[in-house]
Amino acid sequence: MRLISSGRHHATFEFGDLQVISLRDGYIDMPPTRLRDEDGRTLDELPAAVPLAGDNLRLSVNAFFVTDGTRSVLIDTGASNAWHDPTMGLIYDALDEAGVDRAHVTDVAITHKHEDHVSGLIAPDGSEAFTKLERVWIGAGDTSVFTGRLEPIRGRVVPVSEKVAINDWTTAIPTPGHTPGHTVYDVRSGTGHLLVWGDTVHVPTLQFDQPNVSWELDGNQSQARAARAALLEQLTQPHHFVAGAHLDSPGIARVTPSGEGYALEYLAPPIG
Repeated sequence: MRLISSGRHHATFEFGDLQVISLRDGYIDMPPTRLRDEDGRTLDELPAAVPLAGDNLRLSVNAFFVTDGTRSVLIDTGASNAWHDPTMGLIYDALDEAGVDRAHVTDVAITHKHEDHVSGLIAPDGSEAFTKLERVWIGAGDTSVFTGRLEPIRGRVVPVSEKVAINDWTTAIPTPGHTPGHTVYDVRSGTGHLLVWGDTVHVPTLQFDQPNVSWELDGNQSQARAARAALLEQLTQPHHFVAGAHLDSPGIARVTPSGEGYALEYLAPPIG
């Protein structure tokens, strides 16, 4: 995995015979009281290594575009204007900056149903953001999100209920816990695996070192914790990388064992 270009809102990596483009949708600030210990209680205090923006945790919001030059998939779509937050909704600028024509996006894979991951299917003006969209892959437990503003997409939804290939080099893997349909996408190239996840980790400066810490909005905290543990262990294998929606943009890194937890090594400096 090698960084080949970057800009204000994107970073492009060479990944064997694939190209992976990290797209910065922006960031959202959340209170530290969202963090939970193994008993579901609010953490007493944060380690000094966890930075705050004012009194809040600052979470990057990332999406990822992967292509072999012929076929492509966009994994997550950002928030559009669903949260009415001016710090998010930048994915369209990021795609333009990276030279990706939205009209060429036919396949979108969604990690889960929350607004900062799926809302970008609809542009702020209410139109479909990807005019040639053919398929939207999402965990079967999360398909209920396609109502209201997302209703026009419903007929193109492909529910994922088990491990399934969505193209020659990407496999959808159900990892329920954060939501019933939370899904990780395993992108394979000739040089390794890239696991693209949504809300497996919210606070990278804490949850790699202490993976038992969970998030208030995990629908099933014990299930989410178990999914995180399995994925982190898988990522310690040779030639494995992670791309995370809430890792610091551009959000692509290696994972190695460290003490009772794990260490994260980013492959590119932060954007923004």
